[in-house]
Amino acid sequence: MDGSVNFNRNWTEYKNGFGDLNGEFFLGLDKIHEMTAERNQELLVLLEDFEGNKTFEKYDEFAIGNEDQQYKLHTLADGSGTAYDSFSYHRGSKFSTFDRDNDGRSHLNCAELYTGAWWYSSTADCQLCQLTGTYGNNDYDKGVNWYSFRGSRYSLKIAVMMIRPRK
Repeated sequence: MDGSVNFNRNWTEYKNGFGDLNGEFFLGLDKIHEMTAERNQELLVLLEDFEGNKTFEKYDEFAIGNEDQQYKLHTLADGSGTAYDSFSYHRGSKFSTFDRDNDGRSHLNCAELYTGAWWYSSTADCQLCQLTGTYGNNDYDKGVNWYSFRGSRYSLKIAVMMIRPRK
């Protein structure tokens, strides 16, 4: 939301969560896993650029594995919304941080290269979105980005991921 919290953090911090619940924060992979394992959840992604353009993408199903599974993004329905889906590319990916490389690439660590932890893909490109990148960094794939909304060289002003039980 404002770059006040550094999201380039280690595995333990992502596991447990960090930041200020009244501002920028990451809930924690253990908590997200518990919530998504307990009952069916949907995911809403809200995005805003620096020109005030707002968009969203909704996924009717969302769940991640536990730490033994490296918090694999094992359930993600197709997206619908005005942001257009950039997240389903990451379906099936394990979570990676600079100190825990789970992206399936032997020659590089996507989290280290792109300065943020995420569910990086082992296919051609590491990512088509990364909402934990370096705030304000417009270098290729290093900022807070969503490929189908402003591309890989535009770091977004606001990115929010929210989950709630499916009705």
